[in-house]
Amino acid sequence: MAPNSKVYTYDEVAKHNHNKDCWIVVHGKVYDVTSFLLAHPGGDEALVLATGKDATIDFEDVGHSDSAVEDMQKYYVGEIDTNTVTGKVDNSTSTTTQAAPNESSGIVLKVLQYLLPLLILGFAYALQYYGKGSKPSES
Repeated sequence: MAPNSKVYTYDEVAKHNHNKDCWIVVHGKVYDVTSFLLAHPGGDEALVLATGKDATIDFEDVGHSDSAVEDMQKYYVGEIDTNTVTGKVDNSTSTTTQAAPNESSGIVLKVLQYLLPLLILGFAYALQYYGKGSKPSES
């Protein structure tokens, strides 16, 4: 924690939850990202949806660049009082358990991405090969 940083309760941070006043919590730090909403590459909605909870998992899942992590320091306003977050962290862990089916569907999509074109080519080849034998002969 920085020596002069302010410590906010979860309830204080949760009040800043719309596009005119947007604060998020990432890795126990509080950021006022209101001025960054329009410039955010993922759109302002992604940040507004990250309010009212610990957004660390959401932030890490996206895979932000090192420069994005450095730029966050411009919006730093303080630390979160971890004693006030305990009841709210459970909400973020429930989204983690819901993410597991999405991971398996992602694997299925990757397999289909390669398998489907091969099946189409095989079907086209089969039509061409077997289609030649069924043409009426010209007498």
